[in-house]
Amino acid sequence: MTLNQSSLFGQIDDLQDLAIIERPVRRSLKTAEEIEKLTVDEDLNDIERAVYLLSSGQDVQRASVVISLPSLVRQNPAETFRRVVPKVREVLHVAGVEMQLAAAGSFLTILQDDLILIQTHTHSILQIILLNLDHRDAVVCNAWLETLLSAIDVLPKETIRQEILHPLVSKAQLSQTLQSRLASCRILGKVAGKFESQIVKKDLLPLVRSLCQDVEYEVRSCMCRQLENIARGIGADHTKAVVLPELVELARDEESTVRLAAFETIVNLLEMFESDDKTRVIFPLVKTFCEKCFKADEAVLTSLSFQYGKLCHGLSGNFTEEQHLWFLEFYKKLCVLGLHHENGHCESQGYPLELEKKYETVRKNCAYNFPAMVLFADPKTFPSELYPTFSSLCHDPEISVRHTSASGFHEVVKLLGPNVHYIHKELIALLQDDSLEVLDALMNNLQETLELATSRGEGSASENKVSIPDLVPALAAAEQKAATSLKWRIHEKVLQKYSCLPRVISGDQIYFRFLQRMFTIITTNNVLPVQRESARTLCVFLRYNRKQEQRQEIINKLVDQLGQGRSYWNRLRYLDLCEIAMELFSKSYFCKYFLVPALELVNDPVANVRYKLCHMLPKLKSTIKLPTDKHLLQQLEFCVRKLLCREKDKDIMAIARKTVLELDKMDITEPYQKRHEKDLLDQKKEKEENLLLEMEQLERQQSEGKLTTEKHADKKRRDSKPGLSVPKNMAVSNSGSNTTTSVGKEIKKTKLARSRSLSSHPSSSKMVNSDKHIKIKESGSCPGTGKSSLLPINDDVIRTHHFSAASTSVSPSTSSMPVLIRSNTINTVDHRSNGSKDTQSRKITMQRKSNSFGMQAGRE
Repeated sequence: MTLNQSSLFGQIDDLQDLAIIERPVRRSLKTAEEIEKLTVDEDLNDIERAVYLLSSGQDVQRASVVISLPSLVRQNPAETFRRVVPKVREVLHVAGVEMQLAAAGSFLTILQDDLILIQTHTHSILQIILLNLDHRDAVVCNAWLETLLSAIDVLPKETIRQEILHPLVSKAQLSQTLQSRLASCRILGKVAGKFESQIVKKDLLPLVRSLCQDVEYEVRSCMCRQLENIARGIGADHTKAVVLPELVELARDEESTVRLAAFETIVNLLEMFESDDKTRVIFPLVKTFCEKCFKADEAVLTSLSFQYGKLCHGLSGNFTEEQHLWFLEFYKKLCVLGLHHENGHCESQGYPLELEKKYETVRKNCAYNFPAMVLFADPKTFPSELYPTFSSLCHDPEISVRHTSASGFHEVVKLLGPNVHYIHKELIALLQDDSLEVLDALMNNLQETLELATSRGEGSASENKVSIPDLVPALAAAEQKAATSLKWRIHEKVLQKYSCLPRVISGDQIYFRFLQRMFTIITTNNVLPVQRESARTLCVFLRYNRKQEQRQEIINKLVDQLGQGRSYWNRLRYLDLCEIAMELFSKSYFCKYFLVPALELVNDPVANVRYKLCHMLPKLKSTIKLPTDKHLLQQLEFCVRKLLCREKDKDIMAIARKTVLELDKMDITEPYQKRHEKDLLDQKKEKEENLLLEMEQLERQQSEGKLTTEKHADKKRRDSKPGLSVPKNMAVSNSGSNTTTSVGKEIKKTKLARSRSLSSHPSSSKMVNSDKHIKIKESGSCPGTGKSSLLPINDDVIRTHHFSAASTSVSPSTSSMPVLIRSNTINTVDHRSNGSKDTQSRKITMQRKSNSFGMQAGRE
C-alpha cells in the first residue's frame, strides 16, 4: 500500500468516526403534547378565547391576550370589562416582568382612548394600576407609575380627586415604603397642574411639606424636583410664602443630591421670584452654593456648569457691577478647570481618570454656555473679557470640548458682529482640527459662520466682505482630511456645505483651488453619495462662476472626462450631473451645453448607461422649449426610435416602452398650474444667467477702457510739458469735462446700486428653488446684449439712463440671486469712474487736436 492510499483510508476512517458521533436532529420545535396544549377550539369567539387562554393557557398565550386587550375593548367594551379584565387582574398577581410591562402599556392605551372612557371602566382600570404600584420589582413599579402619570393628563378632575388623591394621602405617610413615598412625590407634582391654586394650597401643600422633611434623602430630593410644578400650580404669591422657604432649607441640606435638586429648581423658577427676593435671598444662596461646589469638588459641579448660563441671565437684571464681575470670573475658572497653560498651549494636569472625566464635562458644559455668557458680558467687552477663554475652549485638549465649541461657533459669530475678526484664528484652528468630529460639528452651520465671519457687520453686500488669512487653504485641507478618512458621510457633508463658497470667496479662488478637486472626486472616489454630492457642488460653482472662459472650460471638461469618458462609471456620473444641472440651470442653458452629449449616450456600449438614459428621457424632454428647440426634440425622438428598433437588452426594451408612454402623456397629465410655476422658475433662472453675462461684458469693457485711459493719461503728461501754449478754447473743454465728471459720478452711483442689488446668493445647493423672484422690466432686462450696448461711448446721458433702468429693474431683496459682483466690486467701481475720466480725457484730447489744427491753419 502506497503512502497516498494509506492517507486516503485514514481520512475515510475519520469520517466514519464522525458519523458515529452524530445525533438525530429534532425536526419540529414543539412536541405533539405541546402542540395539543397550545391548540384552541376554532369555534370560540374573541372574548371566549381570551378568557380560556387567561385561565388555562401558556404564558406566551396570556401575554398575547394582554397585548390585544385594547382591540378587544374597542370591539366589545362591555363584555371585555365584565369577563376579560377581571381575569387579567388575577393573572397579574403571579405574572412575570414581561407581562406586567405589557399590561401597563395596554391599560394606558385604553385610558387614552376617548371612546371607551366610561366612569365604571376607569375605576376598575385605576384600581389595577394603583394595586400594582407597590410591586416588589422596581422596573414593574416604575412602569405602572409612568402609566398612571400619563393617564392623569386625560382623566377628568373628579376622577383624579376620588381615585388618586384620596389613596395618595395614606401612601405618602412615613409608615409606607420608600418606593411608595417616592411615587407619591411624582404624583403630587403631576396633579398640581390639574387643579386651581386654592385646592393645591389646601389639599396638597401639607403633603408637600411632609415629604420635603422626610427622613430619607431620596424622598427629599424627589419632592424638591417637583416643587417647580407645585409653584406653577399655586402662583407667584404663594410661591414666595410657601415654596421659597422650603427651597432655601433644601439648598442647605446635608446631602449633595438634595442641594443639587434645590439649585436646579431655583434656576428653573427664577422668573417667578421678585427682584427683591433675587437680591436678598437667591443671590447669596447661589454664590455660597457655587463657592462650596468649587472648593469641595463635589459631583454637583457638573450640573452647576450646565445651568450656569441660564442662572446668570435669570439674575443679571439684579446684579451690581461687582456681582456681575464675580459671576464672570467664576465662569472663567470653570472653563479652565483641570488645565494648566504652558507656552500658549492647554494641557491636562494629570488628575485621576474619574476626576479628569468630570472636569472634561464641566469644560464641555462651559463651551455649551459660551454664547449665553457673551451676551451676559456684553459683546463689546469680548476682546478683553472672554477672548482668552474662548481661545482656550477652542484649543482644549479634549475632543468633546472642541466639538461643543464648534457646534456653537456660529452663535458666537452672530453675537460679535463688528468684532468678529477677533475669532478668525479660532475658525481656522477648528477647520484644521485633528478630529473629524470637530469638523463635522463645524460643518453643520458652515454657511452662516463663513458669511458672518467674512463681513464687516454692515450688511451682506459683496463690498462689505473681508478676507480671512488662510481661509481657503484651511477649507481645502479640511476637505482633504475628510476624504482620506474612512468616514464617507462626513466627507459628503463637507462637500454639501462647500456649495456656499460662492457667497464667501471669489470665483478665481474657487476655480483654482476647488474645481479640479471636485473633478478628481467625481472620477476617482469609490463612494457613490460622495461622487454625487461633489457633482452637485461642482454645478453650483459653475452656476455662479463669472468668467465665460472658465465656464466654457469647465463644461468642456465635464463632457470630455465624464460624458465621453473611457469608464462607463464616469458616463453614469455625467447623467447624474445632468439631473443636477436641470435643477440649477435654465432650460435653454441646459439644452445648449448638456443635452446633446447626454442623448449621444444612446449609442453607449454598456447597458447600464443606456438603461439610465431611458429613465431620464422624460426629464430631458421637459427641458426642450418649442419651437426654438425643435431640432433637439427631433434628436430626442430619434434617440427613442433607436432604442425601440435596435436595442437587444430586454430590461432596456421594457423600460423604453414604458418611457414612450410617459413621453406621450407628459403634456396631458401635468396640471397647468404646476407647468406655469415651472415656466416662471425657468424664466427667473434665465434672467439671472443673462444678468451674469451682462455684468461680465460690462467689466470687460471697463477693463479695456482703463487701458485706453492709461494711454491717454501718458499722452496728456507728455503734452503738458513746459513751453507748450494752451489755447483759449481749453476753457470750454474744461467746462465740458466738469459736466462729464458729474455724469460719470451718476454712472458710478447707478452701477454701484446695481452691484449691491445683485450681491445676494443662494442659501444651499438647491439655491434656485427659492420662492422669491427677480422682478425685471421687459424693457432693458438684458442691456448688455441689446441695442443700448451699441450706443456711442461718449453718450453719457443715454448710458446713465441705461444703467439706472437696469439697476431699478432688479429687486434688491431677492434671496436667490447669483453672485455677480464679488471681490472685484471695488475695482469695478474704479473702472466705472475711470470710464467717466476716460470720456473726459477723450474730449480734452479731441479739443486739443481741433485747436492745434486751427492754429496751423492761421499760421498758413
